[in-house]
Formats: sequence, C-alpha cells, structure tokens
Amino acid sequence: MVRVTAQLGLAVLLGLALGLGLWAIVSRLPRLAPLRLADRVAPYLVDVSDVAREQMHRRKLDPMPTLGLILAPVVDLTRRILAFVVSGGDDVARRLRRAGSPHTVERFRTEQAAWALAGLAIGIVLAAVALRTSAANVLAAVVLPLMCAAAGAAVRDLLLRQAAATRMRRIASEYPTVLEFLSLSLAAGEGIFDALVRVSKLGRGELAAELGGIVLRVRAGEPLVSALQSTARELGHIPLERTFDHVVTAIERGAPLVDVLRAQARDARELAKRDLLEQSGRKEISMMVPLVLVVLPITVVFAVYPSYFVLTSTF
Repeated sequence: MVRVTAQLGLAVLLGLALGLGLWAIVSRLPRLAPLRLADRVAPYLVDVSDVAREQMHRRKLDPMPTLGLILAPVVDLTRRILAFVVSGGDDVARRLRRAGSPHTVERFRTEQAAWALAGLAIGIVLAAVALRTSAANVLAAVVLPLMCAAAGAAVRDLLLRQAAATRMRRIASEYPTVLEFLSLSLAAGEGIFDALVRVSKLGRGELAAELGGIVLRVRAGEPLVSALQSTARELGHIPLERTFDHVVTAIERGAPLVDVLRAQARDARELAKRDLLEQSGRKEISMMVPLVLVVLPITVVFAVYPSYFVLTSTF
C-alpha cells in the first residue's frame, strides 16, 4: 500500500509537468511535425495577408500545443464567460488594432482565459493555505479563487489597454515629424503614394509602420483613399484622422497637397505644444503631493518639536 504524502503529490505534479513539457518539445520538432501547405505558403504572403501573418505568428510564438489541447474545453468555456461578462469583441478588436497586435479577438480571449485560470489556481492555493491556518476561513476560501480569477482576467485586459495607450502616444509624438517629412517629399516633386513609400521605408516609428501598412494595402489592390480613411478610422487618433480627411479631399479635388500638409504639420506642432503645457501643469500638481504630505509635515515637526520638548521637560 503506497502511502499518500505531500511529497508524493508534489512529485506527481512535477513529473506530469515534465512529461507534458517533453511531449510538447518533441511534437514541435520538424522531423515529427512536417510542414503543412499553409505553413509553406504563409511566409510568401505575409505582406498582403492578415491570415498569413497570424499563421506565422502562431507557428513561432504559440504556447505548447499539447497542453493547449488538454485544456481546450476549460479554456473555451472560460473564454465564452469572459466574452459574455466583459467588454464586447468590437472594443477588444479596436484596442488590439491600436496596440499594433497581430492577435485576433479569439486569441486575446484565449490568453485572457489562461490568465483567469492561472489566477484561479493561485486563489485555490491561497484558499488551501487559509483553510489550513484556520477552519473559520471558509468564506475567504470560497471568495479568494473567484477574486484571483477575476483579477487575472482584468490584469490581461489592463495590459492591453496600456499597450494601446502607449502606442497611441508614440503615434501622437511622431505625427508632426512625419507630416513635415511628407510635405518635404511632396515639395520635391514626388506624388502622395511615393511620399508614403519613402516615409515608410526611412521611418522607424509606429506611424511609419502604419504608413507601411497603407502602402502594402494599396499595392494589394485597395484604393489609396480607402486605405487612408480606414487606417485613420481604425487608429482613432483625431488629428491623424483629420489630416487624412484633408488629404483625401485634396486628392479628389486636385488641391495642392504640399500646402495642406504644411498647414496640418503647423497645427500639429501647436497641438503638441499645448499638450506639453497641459502635461506640465498636471505634473506640477502631482509634484505638490509629496511636498504637502511629506516635506511640509517634517518641516513643521522640526519647527514645533523643540519648543514642545522644552515646555514639557521638567527641570
């Protein structure tokens, strides 16, 4: 009769994890996992196909396929619950687009479900510790797993929001420089599409990457006007959307694009200065918090305490 102990249970869990890891590694070897036709064609269609980009990203960065197959029913159920409880798919797709992520909404829901399951596991461990400490912690043992699961899903959503906000701030900071570069290219005699190609090749920022996406869509057969409007609408950056609307209007009516872009660049510089002044005002207010809550009380203590000590001392 084998005696069940904590060490035996830990050994079983570690052995199971080791076996799954080795199985996943072996299953990813080229000799045992031959390439499918989609995997062979995907590298040649990355520039023009979102499905091909997702295929390449999945093949390189997806987690262990074996563990994913084992946990697929639980992950699917958790993903459906998250889709019903939290924000809709349109909001998630918009944030993924603004964050520059190649993932789909289903992929994000799967990751969010994995985070929720990881939080649930941590909550179960904490609940077991609480019950072992005291049997009266039954309510905490019930609530902790649910709270940790909700926290895991919320943290993944918060990370996506932060990634989208960070990328949009980068786009906003690059926006005036890119407009000036476009106006210089147009003033040198290039067309609007050639100017977009030049900026997308020479630029290394997020906005240059978006212009590169516009170039790829136009070369794939989409009209330039449609590509500009859809990109501006997907990003949701109001100055950029206004600029693209003016560019589209100038293209349709034959207006000089150089003057339009120079005016937009000048307005963008003024907007950047105003945002910088507003940000400095907010920083100034935040700098007052440690001054009022830390420095000022210490100064008052140093000024008042000697007198208080003298008055309360007995000679």
